[in-house]
Amino acid sequence: MTDAYVMLNCELGAEEGIIEQLRELEQVMDVFETIGTHDMMVKLQADNFEKIREIVSWNIQKLAKVRSTATLIKKDN
Repeated sequence: MTDAYVMLNCELGAEEGIIEQLRELEQVMDVFETIGTHDMMVKLQADNFEKIREIVSWNIQKLAKVRSTATLIKKDN
């Protein structure tokens, strides 16, 4: 399994709706609002790097009112 963390920025006031939509995705393990550079962080878990990229590109970035994402993928030792 591959773990990834997606930091997300959205339009002001859209946080609750986006969190609800993110929680519907099977690969989302956790999602929470943050204070600082990003509005929220999402923990993903999928079979491999390609599946993580697919989820971010085709599911998360396509959500209405999502402005930007930054993804960190956990390095396996």
